[in-house]
Amino acid sequence: MGLKTYIVEDNATIRDNLIATLEELVGIEAVGTAETETEARDWFRTPGQPWDLAIVDLFLKQGSGLGVLEACRNRGARQKVIVLSNYATADIRKRCAQLGVDAVFDKSNEIDALVDYCLAQ
Repeated sequence: MGLKTYIVEDNATIRDNLIATLEELVGIEAVGTAETETEARDWFRTPGQPWDLAIVDLFLKQGSGLGVLEACRNRGARQKVIVLSNYATADIRKRCAQLGVDAVFDKSNEIDALVDYCLAQ
């Protein structure tokens, strides 16, 4: 059984391609998706949601991925949260670290590193 993965990404094409890629290369199991901060926060606040990995974009249709990261702060020790964004600047990486994010990857040039990270889990 692969990593139970929840994906917060508002671009349907990127989301679908990411799921397909990670299912094929890593064997993840997508347990849900969200396009907005509210959808994601509600999902993470629902007791009993089964997830091992959350992949969060920072810019969403409504709200921000930073709000989603805040909702994941009190997760279990084995649950990992990563950011996948086009804006993986030094300042963003620092802010994500402050919010307890396990890793940050740039969509444009760190997909291989994302795959490697997932394989290591």
